[in-house]
Amino acid sequence: MNHPVEDSYQWPSCATCTRQLWEEERGRQTCRVCQGRTDEDLVSLAGPNGLYATLAATLEPRTGTDNARVSGSRSAPLPLRLEPLSLSARGGVVTVLQTWLVDWHEQLGWTHPRWNGGLQQQLDQVVHALRINLEWAASEHPAFGDFSAEVAALVRSCQRQVTGEKPERRIAVACPCGGTLRVTISTPGARCGGCGTQYARADVLELPLAIRNAA
Repeated sequence: MNHPVEDSYQWPSCATCTRQLWEEERGRQTCRVCQGRTDEDLVSLAGPNGLYATLAATLEPRTGTDNARVSGSRSAPLPLRLEPLSLSARGGVVTVLQTWLVDWHEQLGWTHPRWNGGLQQQLDQVVHALRINLEWAASEHPAFGDFSAEVAALVRSCQRQVTGEKPERRIAVACPCGGTLRVTISTPGARCGGCGTQYARADVLELPLAIRNAA
């Protein structure tokens, strides 16, 4: 009833985590677990206490001394940290999400959405609109897996800037076809560019380390 069929050869898989869909999820692009996780990611970005709003507090350079403020210095420090600035400015988090919403509107045959107010207000608007249409997108949009992965990446980038956490180290693993995939410990999955094989998270982490070619 509510279990994957035993013969999974042609049974559809989730476009996000690649696990086999349940019978009741058949016809969808993404499983409901991944849809819920993406919804949580969107929620974490929005609002006055969300990750996007919190980025404003991380813009000033982190320094333990005042040496960089010596008067007459020829190489004055940058007034703002570039990483959180690139995420919070136009072209960053807000623009990425707006681009996806425009794509969804085009898929549905709707007119392009309009944005009002400053970037924080626009962020809240686009998150609200994406969440309203999330059920449709998770069920029918062919690129929902890419959308989900991009939203998760934005959330991780914002979290690193807010907490000061360093980016996860990427490691190179080898596909049986000879291709190389670069993944992190929390990667949701990866596709080999050589043979096109899609690996779920557990499977890609079990691949052997790629051997560096001698220089």
